[in-house]
Amino acid sequence: MMDKKKKLWRELEEGFGGGSKFRILLHLVLHPNDSHTRYALVKATGLRTPSVEEHLRILVKIGWVKEYPFEPKTYQINMDHEIVKSFVEFLEKISHSER
Repeated sequence: MMDKKKKLWRELEEGFGGGSKFRILLHLVLHPNDSHTRYALVKATGLRTPSVEEHLRILVKIGWVKEYPFEPKTYQINMDHEIVKSFVEFLEKISHSER
């Protein structure tokens, strides 16, 4: 049980990382039906291309983001991944909460 919990925390840390990775995830979550090129994500997030490329590599590796082999490659949030589903539910819940 503890190993499973440690694995989950490692994945969460790897997936969310710093604030810049969160910006990419948030943009993808807010546009779940769209596929985005790296360039589109750079423009949408204001991040530098090398940062977006590195973050996408990690997010694809852990399965939170799908990569499509078009030219240029496109990326989409993986709404079938359990952690992504929970993240989306969390965002929906806090966006509807009263302050």
